[in-house]
Amino acid sequence: MLGRLSLRTRLVLGVFVLAAVGLVAADAATYASLRSFLLDRVDSSLQAGHAQVEQTEQGPPDDNGGRGPGPAVQGVDWYQIRSTASGAAIAGGFLVGGGSPPELPAEIELPSAPSPGDPHHERVTYFTVSSKDGSTSYRIRASIDPQHPTQMLVVAASLHDVLGTLHRLLLIEALVTAVVLGAIAGLGFWVVRIGLRPLGRIEQTAATIAAGDLSQRVERAEPNTEVGRLGLSLNAMLAQIESAFRAREQSERKQRRFVADASHELRTPLAAVRAYAELFDRGAAERPEDLARSMSGIAREAERMSLLVDDLFLLARIDEGRPLDREPVDLAAVVAEAVDAAHVVEPDRPLEVAVQPATVIGDRARLRQVIDNLFSNVRAHTPPGTPVSIGLQPVDGRVELRVSDRGPGLSEEDASHVFERFYRVDGSRARASGGVGLGLAIVSAVAEAHGGEAVAEETPGGGATFVVSLPLAAQ
Repeated sequence: MLGRLSLRTRLVLGVFVLAAVGLVAADAATYASLRSFLLDRVDSSLQAGHAQVEQTEQGPPDDNGGRGPGPAVQGVDWYQIRSTASGAAIAGGFLVGGGSPPELPAEIELPSAPSPGDPHHERVTYFTVSSKDGSTSYRIRASIDPQHPTQMLVVAASLHDVLGTLHRLLLIEALVTAVVLGAIAGLGFWVVRIGLRPLGRIEQTAATIAAGDLSQRVERAEPNTEVGRLGLSLNAMLAQIESAFRAREQSERKQRRFVADASHELRTPLAAVRAYAELFDRGAAERPEDLARSMSGIAREAERMSLLVDDLFLLARIDEGRPLDREPVDLAAVVAEAVDAAHVVEPDRPLEVAVQPATVIGDRARLRQVIDNLFSNVRAHTPPGTPVSIGLQPVDGRVELRVSDRGPGLSEEDASHVFERFYRVDGSRARASGGVGLGLAIVSAVAEAHGGEAVAEETPGGGATFVVSLPLAAQ
């Protein structure tokens, strides 16, 4: 049942019920306390009046030789003396101003008889009864004096004023309780409405996000309230979700582009192989020059495809998180080998080498491939004879490998995309002079697999500098 109600209604209803229970309990306690106090005061009056009535009944005879009721006693409206043997009334009086006497029970139970060791102990009981006509109630004090064990003295006081006071208290409590509960309900509804207003904004934001707008955020999320902290947490979660969606979309775009570029790159050598095969079918087998040309072309294009497939396989392996070899590698020795190979390939290109000893943990073959790719990039995109400098220097627990050239350099936009797969720039880095666009992508992927990074910078004075930063091996 409560589960079908709104949170606002349940909160207000909970506060209302709790306040009602508290107020009713306070009213009951107040009523019971005042009633007990008033009855105790009446009992005290009856006790004082009892002594006066007893003295009156035991006083000297009146003019007729008997003992009359005498004048009314303050605090006592009616009294009666009963025989303890038969229960019959022996004497009684008062009820000044009329009124109906109390409806006494046939037998009045008193405490047990006094012990022999305490003969002066009076047996007393107090109780409340209604009047005979039901118009009011009386407080009764019944007692037996050990000196007159055959008589029971009963004194009564009307509770008309007491009941009137309690009735007025009950009306006041009911009125005050109703007013307070009404005020609590109204104030509680207003406070809960204000307090839950941010939840309404969160609900609207969630609906907008569900419609596809991931840029929405919860406004005015204050950290000092529970709902505000919920809003801040929701904003943080939404930021992560949006970032994840953007990364997923970007990854899907890159994947589609990667597949398209790979297909395009493989199409060219496959077309060449098909052309050489057709040339063979048209009779190249009978012409030695055409046969050699066909076989040489097929071998060259197959090697080109093999290199491309190897590069794609390496990138896929790194993307899947497959571990590379992990062993201490003397990076200075690897650089020296790569520099020697670069001298052999291009003897006329000036190379400036500044290498300091550095050891890293990684895959020696892949680190050598990183350096070879950087040299290949320089050869492909700078004019012959352009000076190249290579440096290896430890810096703050890392080692930086720098390969700088004095070529045409990179624009800001090209520098931000140069490590993307199949990315090529215009001009001298076109397809005719450049590769397929995987060399620098492999450099970046291998560096990241070793816990490092690769960046492109501008060479002071003109040209491009590629920096590969790797963590040094622990001493």
